[in-house]
Amino acid sequence: MADTVAEPAEAPPAVRHAEEVMGTVFSFDVRGGEPGAVRGALDAAVAGLHRVDEVFSTYREDSEVSRLARGELTVADCAPEVGEVLRLGARAERTSDGWFSLRHQGRLDPTGIVKGWAAERAARLLAEVPGVCGVSVNGGGDVQLLGVPAPGRPWRVGVADPLRPGGLAAVISTAGVSELAVATSGTAERGAHIVDPRTGRPAVTDLVAVTVVAPRLTWADCWATAAFAMGSRAGLAWLDPLPDTEALLITAGDEVRCTGGLAARLG
Repeated sequence: MADTVAEPAEAPPAVRHAEEVMGTVFSFDVRGGEPGAVRGALDAAVAGLHRVDEVFSTYREDSEVSRLARGELTVADCAPEVGEVLRLGARAERTSDGWFSLRHQGRLDPTGIVKGWAAERAARLLAEVPGVCGVSVNGGGDVQLLGVPAPGRPWRVGVADPLRPGGLAAVISTAGVSELAVATSGTAERGAHIVDPRTGRPAVTDLVAVTVVAPRLTWADCWATAAFAMGSRAGLAWLDPLPDTEALLITAGDEVRCTGGLAARLG
């Protein structure tokens, strides 16, 4: 889990909103721009999240993904977003050598990529509003950051310590970059919910949390899930050479492992 760290009072006027959707809370923080235009874009972004839930929910029997899984629809019959997400998911499967999967117990289930993709898409929609200088979209603890909250100031995101409730394991800064995402997979908040795609059962590893930092939340979310299923040694060895990707891995024994470039993102 991660939270955007509060900025000083002199930051540009902000439009903030929290929306319950997709089984979690999405929090928006938009800096700059004309408030009316920002709120119009925010309404569109929120409507887009609810639309994603309607199309992709595996809990709704009438969703397009559920109907696709049952063979009642083809991808061509579905909304264009379905094909886009499935293509991205297939890329994640290839990159992770199958440790990220679009299937659960043999059934199509793109849940592992949808939330990050949807939050990133919402953030980019808001960043297009004239005058907006910074956007933070936090989807259940996974954050997409664009721009800056104020001139000369980076966004800063606190990463929760899974072994010390209320504490922080790290603070991630966007200093020097225009876009950054922070995604965490682990057992602290939701228990053993990450599946080992080889067995179809909950992943049993030495890890309690993996936080991945990358430009796009779509990939940061996927990579955190895949690395957690791998375990600390294999996960770190896989993550370290990935381009523009850094990570913090915490084991049940309170051992902290990180990629070689993570220090440059701390702040």
